[in-house]
Amino acid sequence: MAALVSSVSPAALAARLGPRRAWIMNRLSIRGPLLVAVTAAFSAGGGSGEEKRRQLVLYKKPGCCLCDGLEEKLHAALSLAGGPHSLPSVDLQVRDITGNPEWEMLYQYEIPVLAKVLPDGTEETLPRLSPRLTVELIQKKIAAAFEN
Repeated sequence: MAALVSSVSPAALAARLGPRRAWIMNRLSIRGPLLVAVTAAFSAGGGSGEEKRRQLVLYKKPGCCLCDGLEEKLHAALSLAGGPHSLPSVDLQVRDITGNPEWEMLYQYEIPVLAKVLPDGTEETLPRLSPRLTVELIQKKIAAAFEN
C-alpha cells in the first residue's frame, strides 16, 4: 500500500492535474503537502495525447427563464456533434448565484452570465448571448470565444 501513496506539494499536483483541477485546488484553498494516491486516473490525465478540457461557466439563479433557456441551449450546443464548430472538449459548469454571496453581489442584475475559465484559473466574462440565437449560432460563438 505504501508504494501507491506519495506526498506531493500543491504546486506539483496542480501541474500534474492541469488547469481545471488547479483552479479547483486554488478555490478550495488547499495548502501544505498533500497525501495523494497515485492512480491510473492521475497518470492518464497527464498524457500529451489527451486534449485539454476547456471550462465554460454559467451563472444563474432559480426561477430565471432566460437562465434556463440559455442552459438548455448550451447543453444542446455542447452535445451537437460534427461541423466546424463542434465543442467536444468543453465542459459546462452551472453555478447558482444564490448559494454564494460574492456571486450574488456581482451578478444579481446581470444573469445569465457566461464566462470561460482561462489556463491560469481566472475567468473571462463572455459577451451576453441573445435568447433568440439558435443552438448552432451559440455553438459558433462559444467556439470563437475559445479560439481567442
